[in-house]
Amino acid sequence: MYDEIFDRLKNSEFRSRFKLKEKDREYLLNKGFAVIESHARDFIAKRIAPANPPNDGKQTPTKGHPVFTAQHATACCCRGCINKWHKFPKGVPLTQKQQDYLVGIIMEWLKRQTAKMKEVTGE
Repeated sequence: MYDEIFDRLKNSEFRSRFKLKEKDREYLLNKGFAVIESHARDFIAKRIAPANPPNDGKQTPTKGHPVFTAQHATACCCRGCINKWHKFPKGVPLTQKQQDYLVGIIMEWLKRQTAKMKEVTGE
């Protein structure tokens, strides 16, 4: 479902630099994907979905939570990136369907990163 956007994102030198760090992977695995998804939903709803989020362009840290890293890797970090990469217009609140789409991309990126790390470690 998300293959097209991931194909485009991997061609971005900036987006492809983001990788899930071991500490974030451990946090994700300890909490579980359901809990991390609830965090992603909360972050998107509060920090991204409003028509004009406070500090837009600077509201998502680059580290400190696996979802933050995923947001940058998937261009779900601010309304400017979302407009550029996902074509959701700035200046209007995101619909629930749009929020679900962004959370879906974030979670898919986290699952793919976790799978890659398993391959490397042989788990």
